[in-house]
Amino acid sequence: MSGDLQHPDRDPNRRQLLAQQQEPFGAVLSCIDSRVPPELLFDTGLGDLYVMRTGGVTIGPVVTGSVEYGPVTSGTPLVVVLGHQRCGAVKAAYGSIRDGKPLPGNLQAIVTALHPAYEQAARKGGTDPVETMARAQVALTAAGLRSNDDLAPLVKKGALAVVGAYYSLDTGKVEVLDGAPS
Repeated sequence: MSGDLQHPDRDPNRRQLLAQQQEPFGAVLSCIDSRVPPELLFDTGLGDLYVMRTGGVTIGPVVTGSVEYGPVTSGTPLVVVLGHQRCGAVKAAYGSIRDGKPLPGNLQAIVTALHPAYEQAARKGGTDPVETMARAQVALTAAGLRSNDDLAPLVKKGALAVVGAYYSLDTGKVEVLDGAPS
């Protein structure tokens, strides 16, 4: 947030150290939005994070498997589902659902995946339904991962935290929404 970046572990020595093996401390599922690159937002280096990016932090079997990879294979202790302010994918899906106008091609798959968040936002109301929907999507995705057959046992024994978070484009702040370890 302050702009005081350290840019750790981004040099050829770090690359050489990681050439044979990686042990990231976290996995981040974030949006494809060009303004929200997790490695830069969290000022991390090579080998620090597994990163998956999808429109509106939507998931399906391949993405879920990608999220599971670190915790299941190497004990990665943290998964962050990172939504963000003014998400274009969520805005497009919101308009598509509200107006009953499907988006072209495979973009409709994103709309379909975001439909439960739309319904939750519609029930909740609020002054900005798109922001409400984006936050709902983070919460739904994080909850789904926490209850996943392969991740739930790790969460239950305290070996994994699945955290829902929200990034402000205006301030650079990441707000934890749910799932923070106690």
